Order: sequence, then structure tokens, then C-alpha cells
Amino acid sequence: MRAIVLDRPGSFRVAEVPDPTPGPDQIVVKVDCCGICGTDIHIMDGEFPPTPYPITPGHEFAGTVAAIGADVAIDLPVGARVAVDPSVYCGYCKRCRAGRGNLCENWAAIGDTVDGAFAEYVAVPAANAYRLPDGFDGQVAAMMEPLACAVHGLRRLGPVFGDTVLLTGAGTMGLLLLQLLTHAGAGAVTVVDRVSDRLEVASKLGAARVVSDIGELADERFEITVDATGVPAVIQAGSDLLDRGGRLLVFGVSPAEAAISLSPFRVYNDEITVTGSMAILRSFAPAVELLTSGVVDPRPLLSTPLPLEEFGEALRRVRAGQGIKWHIRPA
Repeated sequence: MRAIVLDRPGSFRVAEVPDPTPGPDQIVVKVDCCGICGTDIHIMDGEFPPTPYPITPGHEFAGTVAAIGADVAIDLPVGARVAVDPSVYCGYCKRCRAGRGNLCENWAAIGDTVDGAFAEYVAVPAANAYRLPDGFDGQVAAMMEPLACAVHGLRRLGPVFGDTVLLTGAGTMGLLLLQLLTHAGAGAVTVVDRVSDRLEVASKLGAARVVSDIGELADERFEITVDATGVPAVIQAGSDLLDRGGRLLVFGVSPAEAAISLSPFRVYNDEITVTGSMAILRSFAPAVELLTSGVVDPRPLLSTPLPLEEFGEALRRVRAGQGIKWHIRPA
């Protein structure tokens, strides 16, 4: 089969590699679409320490069952459409035993630490596969993983009904979070992004107001700020706009050495809550329900998928901020 092989940071190729065979508890998925996200860029640049090289990346994917391991007891017949949770937790560390698998001390993931889905086929644990309705669109299905991350983020944030929200960042995750916020009954959501095309999509998806410069909001206060940029200066600006009793959700991924300034007195006196959200935790099944029922619609975010041979061009477009969400269609 054909697959992207990342031999070392910054060096990849389209290669012929052996077809995967399922282990006893695995299935093989014929990949329909696999999305490119920020983690993939970090892996390409050697900035994601858990990743070994060489590796086939790709963790946001969906497809059809092509082969089934001998011990698989789940109803996943050949030809069934599935989306796959890439999380691979050890199950025995302190965090896993406490029900916090996303903080697993031996964390691993398909496409991040083991070969993933920028390939025609990929072997995955059968328990990680979620069956979809027959005929469900493969590119939409590949949005399950990012949506599952957003679902976990909203759970971490807590109730939002009626609260005013400042959402910084209108990329893939910001626009998914926007839909979840409005579905959960949030009050007016103000979306900030520098890209006008993304703000147009945000308006169509329920933003009460869109702004290209957070400085325009200097005299306002919000009950909730959600950051989907990971840019420290933006997180700082958003936290400064919190009202008393406000809540900050840090969802975007910042550099490990980054820092912002937050007054301890203000945290105490204004009862400010700061919450983080890391990946997926028991949120994949709700994401499947939200997408298959049409509650969340990712289609306004999607660009036409590119073939494996144009993986480099897809990366270029992501880095350049062109479009919103890019997928590779391997076959």
C-alpha cells in the first residue's frame, strides 16, 4: 500500500509499505479521509517529543473495515463505516486508574506514536472504532476526532447557559467550539480572528459578533473566555477581558515555555477560574452522536481533500492559513 513515511523531522515521502494485518483485537481500516491538524505540523517539525521516527502520521480519520482480527467480538463487519478514536492509554498508571486516561503517564496515540492514517490502510484496536451509518460522508466522519476534543473542552468548562463568551480563534477547533457553545445555550458569543474568511464562517455558524482585532474589545467584559489559538499574547488579552467571577478555558496549544501574567489577587478577589483541556476523554461517542444527528455541521470548514501525492501542498496550505480544514484522501 501507499503511505506517507516521515523518516525524520522535515523529511517525508510517499512510499510503498507492507499492507497491515490485524492483531487478534484489531481491525484494519481502509482510510477514506485523514485530517491535518496542528499536532501533525509539530510532528513534521520534530516538536512533538513522544513521536518516534520513522512514522506514518495521521490521527483524525475515518474509513471502512477491511479486515478483522480473530478475537474481535464487536459488531464491525467488513465494509462497515467507522471513525476511530486514536487514543491509546496504558490502563494501569495512576491517571488511567483515576479515570483520567487523557493524562496517561504512558500516553500513546495512533498517528502520533504508532503508524497512523496518512495511508491507504491502518490497523487499529477494534475497541477504538465507532460504527457509523451506512453511506455517511467520509470527510465529515474524519471530523469526529477534533470534535471529540472540543466536546471534552466544553465539559471541562462546565455550564455556559446564558453566559457571554469571548472565543479567540476561528480555525477548525474554534468553529467547532462555537457550535458547541451555541448548542449548549451560551449567551452572545463574540469571535476574534485575523482572517476575514474565517469570521464570515463564524457569523454563519452562530457568532453574535465577529472582530478582527481583540483590542477593539478593551472596554468590554465577558463571563467566559475560550482560547483556541494557543498564542500567549491572545490568551493574555482574553484573560484581561474576563468579568468578575469569569472563567478562562485554555484550549489552544501554546509552546511549553510560554507564560502569561495573571494576578493572584484578581484570581482570589474576582474568583477567576482557569481551566485546561487536553485531547479526548470519554468524548468520542458524544461526538459521533453530534455529527451523525446533524447538531454540529463541519461542512462549512472543509476544503476539497487532496491525494497522498499532494501531502506537501496540503501542509503548505495549512502553514499559510489557507482555508480552514484540509484532508488527505489516500485512495
